[in-house]
Parts: sequence; structure tokens; C-alpha cells
Amino acid sequence: MIKKIINKTFLNSHVSSSVVSAAFLITIAGLASRIMGLFRDRLLASTFGAGDTLDIYYAAFRIPDLIYNLLILGALSAAFIPVFTGLISNEKEKEAWELASGIMNLAMGFIILLSILLCIFSKELMEIITPGFSAEKMDTVVLFTRIMFLSPLFLGISGIFGGILTSFKRFFIYSLAPIFYNLGIIFGILVFVRFWGPIGLAWGVVLGAFLHILTQYPAARQLGFKHSWSFMIHLSNKEVRKVFRLMIPRTLGIAINQINLFIITIFASLLASGSLAIFSFAQNLQAVPLGIIGVSFALAVFPNLSMLHSKNDKENFVKTFSETFRQILFFIIPMSVFILLLRAQIVRVVLGAGKFDWEDTVLTFQCLGIFSLSLFAQCLVPLLARAFYAMHNTKTPFYVAIATETVNILAVVLLIEKYKILSLAIAFSLSAIVQMFLLLFFLRAKYDNLDDKKIITSIGKIALATFFSGATIQGSKYLVVNFVNLDTFVGVFSQLFIASMLGALVFLLVCHLVKLEEFVNFKKSLIKRIFRKENIVLGDNVNGVGGI
Repeated sequence: MIKKIINKTFLNSHVSSSVVSAAFLITIAGLASRIMGLFRDRLLASTFGAGDTLDIYYAAFRIPDLIYNLLILGALSAAFIPVFTGLISNEKEKEAWELASGIMNLAMGFIILLSILLCIFSKELMEIITPGFSAEKMDTVVLFTRIMFLSPLFLGISGIFGGILTSFKRFFIYSLAPIFYNLGIIFGILVFVRFWGPIGLAWGVVLGAFLHILTQYPAARQLGFKHSWSFMIHLSNKEVRKVFRLMIPRTLGIAINQINLFIITIFASLLASGSLAIFSFAQNLQAVPLGIIGVSFALAVFPNLSMLHSKNDKENFVKTFSETFRQILFFIIPMSVFILLLRAQIVRVVLGAGKFDWEDTVLTFQCLGIFSLSLFAQCLVPLLARAFYAMHNTKTPFYVAIATETVNILAVVLLIEKYKILSLAIAFSLSAIVQMFLLLFFLRAKYDNLDDKKIITSIGKIALATFFSGATIQGSKYLVVNFVNLDTFVGVFSQLFIASMLGALVFLLVCHLVKLEEFVNFKKSLIKRIFRKENIVLGDNVNGVGGI
């Protein structure tokens, strides 16, 4: 009976019939995951503060993140999903499952071998990545790193399952996995740390990665996945070889992005204790809208774009891209202004407890404010990149990544002496904006029109609604001060909640008055969800290992 309920509720649901429906579903599950992530960060901040322990914790993610991002994200986002989706849409299921099994075997082999090699030389590597750490901190970060090498293996296998679920548009199950990942880390903070000390944080990450794979395996199995250990057959498989050809430029592009994180870690280790923790906290906060908006829509539309490209349907490819582009901006432009105007309240509510003092709070919300200025670009980059990947073009995003990383490094070098930790946030935001505009420029060059008129019109209406919304937020902030005590959590939360709710209501009202198409689509999708007028899949999410 229980098995039947699970199959009916989670595994056999019908596929979402539109990108908005799929993105809505991913967003709801993703929001739950992000809330868990914020709770995780609050526990970390209140338990340890922005100091040596959390510097070690975040630095220890760098090498395991590198393995996972290079070998899994490179294969999945750029190569596996488009090829797998093409086989499924052309009714070549046998070849599709052979591809999935082959990629999994090769991924596991590479991850295990690379993890062993890097584990042996982890001390030498961490001395390069964290040159500012003391000898004691260095020994601890090496131990953390070696334990965390187990997580890329679990997340790598789970990533293949996630690619299968995404291709079949089973987004809900896919979105549940990061929730359980965060639950594992939270369990580590609350239980493992109590018995084993700070090293329990590393074991919490491993537990979270294991729960990540357990969440997705039953759904992938139910869809038809069967594992085969035949390595030689898989190496000779033309589809497997095609995935490898496509993933090479994407992997190199990810390597460039990882260099970005290494640069940040290197410079942060040379700054005051807690700098890396502060940067990571601010980045995790701004990753909430990035995950639930930018990544959700990109994931939802990716199978559609891949299918339309495989059918050479350029008109609907552009239409689908334009609709998704505008829908992302509908959410993220006002959300960026909300974060910018309420950054202090957000940091105090989420992180302001225990050992996380006022100085930590100020630096974190300053970084968060800088990040908010580039959120629109960060949220559009996943969509723009996947538009290229759907066309089996992984080289353009790679070349763009090289250019943007150059911008990032130059900005850090020029600004760090004056702006310290803030220079890292400025460089990160500037490079994200450059990356977005370059990707948009090169994509625009491939088409006579990207539905430019509609995009410009929508941006104008969204900006108008956001202006009135921002003015409402700013005014209500000062109005609420007269009725609450801002020295208490309840007072700060009340100010944050009331100002954001009033701002949201004004934004939606203006969108209604100007008849914004994206608002109409969102309203229709919401009504369908509430009144169950549309059957949708209950099943989907990202960042690296450290940011899920």
C-alpha cells in the first residue's frame, strides 16, 4: 500500500505542461531547500561565529567542489542531458539507459581515482589555496578536506540520477535532494559536533551527500534505470563519446569558475580571521533568489530547449527562451531591490545570533548589498549558458568564462588593498555582469531576433513597478520603527516582514495596472496550482557541494 502511494504521488505524476509550471514546482521545492540552507547557516553562525572554524569549514569545500563540478556538472549541464533527452524524445530508450550507465561508471571511476590522488596531496594543495592560514588551521583544514572527499562520489552518482529525472521532467523529486543534503549538514552541526567537535561538520557534509543520492535513486530506478558495470562497452559507445566531446569545453569553463573561487579563498585567507566565512554567508544569502529563480527556470526550460533544437524549431526556441528570460526578470529585478533595501534586516534575522556579532553583521550585509546589484546577471547566466548547451555549443560559454575570470582577478588585485573583503564581492558581481552581457551578445548574434521588443517592453514595465515598490519599502521601514523595538529579533523581523509584504503588494498592483504579460502568466499558473486545474510532475535544483 505504501509503495503504491509513493509511486502514485511522487513517481508516476504527469509531466509539467509548461516552463512556468515546471519552474513554479522547482521554485517551491527549491524554496524549502533554501530555507533549510538559511537555517543551516544560522546554526553555523550562532555556534561558531565568523572566525577560524568556519574559515576552515568553507575552505575545505574547495577541492571536493572542484572534483564534483568538473566531472559531474560539466557532463550533466552541457552534455548528458541534451544527448539523453534527444535519445528519449526519438524513442531510443535502450541507448539512453546505456548512456546513463556508461556515464555513471566513468564518473565514479574518475572521481575515485582523482579523490585518492588529491587526498594524498591535499596538504600541499591547501597550502596554495589558503596561504594565510596558521599551521594549526592548516592541519585542521587538511583533515576536513580529506573527510569531505567522500561527498563528491555520492553527489556524483546522485547527479546522474538528477540528470535522468530532469530529462523526464520529474522535477519535484530532483528538488527534494538538496533538502536532505542540508538536513545531513544540520544533523552534523547539532549531533556530530556535540560528540566529535568541529570535525563533525565535515561528517555532516558526507551524511548530507549520502542522503542526496538516497532521495533520487528510487525515482530513477522506477523510470527504467538499470546499472551495468561493463566499462569497455561504455567506452566504445558513440553516445558516451559524444557526451565526452561536448563536456570538454564545459569542464574547462567550470575550471575557470573554480579558479574564481580559489582566488577568493586565497585572498580571503590573507585578510582578517572570518573573512572567508563572511563572504560565504553573504554569498549563500544571495544564492537563495539565485537558486529559486535563476536556476529553477533554467532547469525547467533546458529539456524544452534541447528538444526544440533537436527538431530544428528555431521559432519556438526563440519564443521559449524569450518567455523564460522575461519571467526570470519579473521575479529577480524587484527581489534584488528588496535585498538591497533590506540587507541589514535580512542578515540580522537570518544570522544575528550567538557568536555572530555586530561587526560580522555589518560586513556581511555590506557584501550582500554588493551581490544584490548583480543578481539579475547571475540569474540570467544559467539560462543563457543552457541555451548554448541545448545547441550543443559548449565552446562559447567557455571563452566567455575566460574573459570574465580575467575581469574578476584584475578587479580583486586593484581593489583589495582599499576595500578588503568588500573587494571580493565587487569583483564577483562585476564579473557576473560582464559574463551575462557577453553571453547575451553572442547568443543574439546567432539569431536575427531574440524577441527583443517584448524583452525591452517587459523590462520597462518591471522597472516601473519596482520603483514604486522600492519607495514603499523605504517608507515603511521608517514607519515601522515607531512601533517596534529594533534591539530585539521580533522587532527586526517585523520590520523586514511588513516592509517586504507592502513592497510586494505594490509591485504586483502596478504590474496588474500596466498589464505585464509575465504577471498574467504567473497569476494563471498560481491559480492552476491552487485549484488543481493542471496535472504536474511532482519532482527538481544547485551550486557546488558547498552551496546546495
